[in-house]
Amino acid sequence: MNTTAIHEVLTESQAGKLIFPEVVRRLLEAGVESYLCDLATGAETFYMLDGKTHLEKMTLPLAPIAEQFFSAELIAAIRGAQADTVRYPEFVKRSTAAGVIAYWAFLTGKKVISFGRKGESHTEEFPRPTHETK
Repeated sequence: MNTTAIHEVLTESQAGKLIFPEVVRRLLEAGVESYLCDLATGAETFYMLDGKTHLEKMTLPLAPIAEQFFSAELIAAIRGAQADTVRYPEFVKRSTAAGVIAYWAFLTGKKVISFGRKGESHTEEFPRPTHETK
């Protein structure tokens, strides 16, 4: 388990230096299968391909999580991240304002599931590369 690489990715992402595809690439290289980001506690749990786990605390200041889940606002934040007009610090701010309490990024499954405070959810498949065909 390369916890140094995981920590570096988390630090650079929270500083707004990385785009999501780079985060995914580097975490996969470090042996991460998925990770759960708890925006209420500011902790990220990384699930490794070998079944081990690793916990990292976030350094971003976290805002209160909206009581209502606003999927349209979450989707707008996701589209901004995909277009690289929104980096991670702004994405987290928009996500908590949209009522996201946590999200689980399944790197090998190529999807992210975001959760609201009352069990609402939104599933976002990773975008297909432009050169990939169906």
